[in-house]
Amino acid sequence: MANAKASTNGAGFGTAPVFFTAISTILGAILFLRFGFAVGSLGFWGAILIVVLGHMITLPTALAISEISTNTRVEGGGEYFIISRSFGLKIGSTIGIALFLSQAISVAFYVIAFTEAFEPFFNWWHTAFEYELPRQAISIPALGFLALLILKKGANLGVKALYVVVAILFVALILFFAGKPIEAEEALRQPGNNFGFFNRDNFFVIFAICFPAFTGMTAGVGLSGDLKNPGKSIPLGTLGGTVAGMLVYMFIVWKMSVSASQADLLEHQLIMSHIAFGGAIIIPLGLAASTISSALGSVMVAPRTLQALAYDKIFPFRRVNLLMAKGKGKTREPFNAGIVSFIIAFIFVALGDVDVVAEIISMFFLITYGSLCLISFLNHFGAPPSYRPRFRSRWYFSLAGFILSVWVMFMINPFYTIMAYIIIVILYLVIEHYNKDQKGLVNIFKGALFQLNRKIQVYMQKNQSETDADEWRPAVVCISPNSLEREKVLDLMKWISYKHGFGTYFHYLEGYYSKQTYSESREIMKQLINLQIEDNNALYIDTMISPSYTSAIAQVIQAPSISGMENNMVLFEYDKNKPEEIHRILENIKLTKAGNFDVCIFASSTASVRFQNGIHVWIRPTDMTNTNLMILLGYIIMAHPDWHKGHIKIFSICAPGHAEETKQELEERIASGRLPITLTNIEIISSTGNQTISEIISARSRNAALTIMGFRDEKIKHEGVHFFNSFHDIGDILFVNAAKSKEIK
Repeated sequence: MANAKASTNGAGFGTAPVFFTAISTILGAILFLRFGFAVGSLGFWGAILIVVLGHMITLPTALAISEISTNTRVEGGGEYFIISRSFGLKIGSTIGIALFLSQAISVAFYVIAFTEAFEPFFNWWHTAFEYELPRQAISIPALGFLALLILKKGANLGVKALYVVVAILFVALILFFAGKPIEAEEALRQPGNNFGFFNRDNFFVIFAICFPAFTGMTAGVGLSGDLKNPGKSIPLGTLGGTVAGMLVYMFIVWKMSVSASQADLLEHQLIMSHIAFGGAIIIPLGLAASTISSALGSVMVAPRTLQALAYDKIFPFRRVNLLMAKGKGKTREPFNAGIVSFIIAFIFVALGDVDVVAEIISMFFLITYGSLCLISFLNHFGAPPSYRPRFRSRWYFSLAGFILSVWVMFMINPFYTIMAYIIIVILYLVIEHYNKDQKGLVNIFKGALFQLNRKIQVYMQKNQSETDADEWRPAVVCISPNSLEREKVLDLMKWISYKHGFGTYFHYLEGYYSKQTYSESREIMKQLINLQIEDNNALYIDTMISPSYTSAIAQVIQAPSISGMENNMVLFEYDKNKPEEIHRILENIKLTKAGNFDVCIFASSTASVRFQNGIHVWIRPTDMTNTNLMILLGYIIMAHPDWHKGHIKIFSICAPGHAEETKQELEERIASGRLPITLTNIEIISSTGNQTISEIISARSRNAALTIMGFRDEKIKHEGVHFFNSFHDIGDILFVNAAKSKEIK
């Protein structure tokens, strides 16, 4: 972005070149060569619908361009500059390259169309020599002459020539409207029978051929680097050209409908020459003038887009950027970029098919227009404080323009649409690889997501009810000072928050809030976030600075959750090799219970997690409050891809001789829906008189990847530290204490 100013060459044009570049490109080749065919094929109302639908895309785009150009200083690069400064260089340059290609191909399109003005010459040649002279015999030399002229003389000559050809174009149109209807002896060739809507099935085929006629409205934007006051000239010139072009097309459709029969419209490519006063001369001359003016507009714009891309160092090769960015003379004419533009144009001129090239152009222009409308919509919806345009459109116009652009692309040609998007994705991936430090996809929707999240949060708070508790899911919060030393607790939080829940992890820094501790906390948070990016998980990371662990917990449990639902679970963690850490946890459980939080204590070991050994959940008849929560957590954790080779095993401990009674009780609980399992998933174990609970669990779960067991408040009172530190032979353990029994539906 830093070198964008260099693309301004200081020619100092006003609003007129923007308007004339736009209107001459709009009233171009399609008008003379294909609109008669469109009226003959679709009828008056079908052709009007093409004009209306086309402008339902181009008008919102013109409004979006006008809006964005009055919000930021527009420099060289036109539409590319607007997109890249709004979406960031990654997205902007991706669309900018597509835009450049469409502009360069447009040069070929207009030169091919220019050749059609020589139809009488080709007919004479065929009659005289009995040989079909290829159109390239005129189009290739014409493009060569145009290239030589522009590369040698630059934009100033292009603008001067523009005024001449626009004058010829308007004279041709005036004489066309002054013309009389075609006289015909046959009844079928009587004018005025076109007021209907014919051939609906081919509507989008014909629309694709005609749509490039309307794309010229952004041609003047490409002169942004040559304008004295872009913020004024772009809105006035672009909107003026768009509205004027739409009105002219509607009058032309009407004039053709009342002046020629359907048969004549379909038979004669240059039907306007049969209607216009002095049409045999003025219409071919007008076609030549319009196509040359359109080609001039495109050939002035395309090199400037490529030059702006190179100034932003988009291409992966430094030498390419230097060559393409290099300007000629005081006005820094894009000479090298112009050569590349003409090479691309020569390739497509060699194809020689107006309709095929028109479809390709339509695809890339629709992508560009959709992007501009999307920028405008996201700026409206996201409401960033920096977005204060002097000219304002409406968000629904921009949204409609974006949706219509995408829809019309698929209606025109699904294959071309998919190929266009594949090219865009490949371009983005390549650019992202070489420009990792620039704004990417995330930045596009940041403001919009902020507004959406804000509205959802407020809505959820206003519409909370008691029934929300029925749909329980974990919103767990964890605070630990050992974030960089112990990865397992972060993994556990990641598993819980992966799909069914939400997790917020706080790194705790002991001390008073100061510039030093704040700086330290930001650095640690950055490290933790980077770890999460690499691990691709949904855990939210933050930090907490507080003079004591207790005060930190008090702050954390009162903090609102960014998920929109209130936090309902607190997760503590300690290292089993440092059993003294449990003291600090037990001292603060009462604090968390005051807020009706479910409490989990994670005891991590040094053993690596062997997921294939599964999760063991231990339930006891005396601990039914915790049972459903333990089982639910087991299934929630198991949903994470890390556990795809794992399984859940549930053990139920009962007193000696009570196995059958325990089984019957469990069956009743399962049948009533109070346990989300089947009896086949449970193994009932009878304790013997000389075995403690910890010994039974240790014997069965020694190799388990994760063991989940409950604890009651009474355990803390009577056994406390001893209970939690009595499972030396087991790996990782998650102790669970539910504030109340979870009813599962």
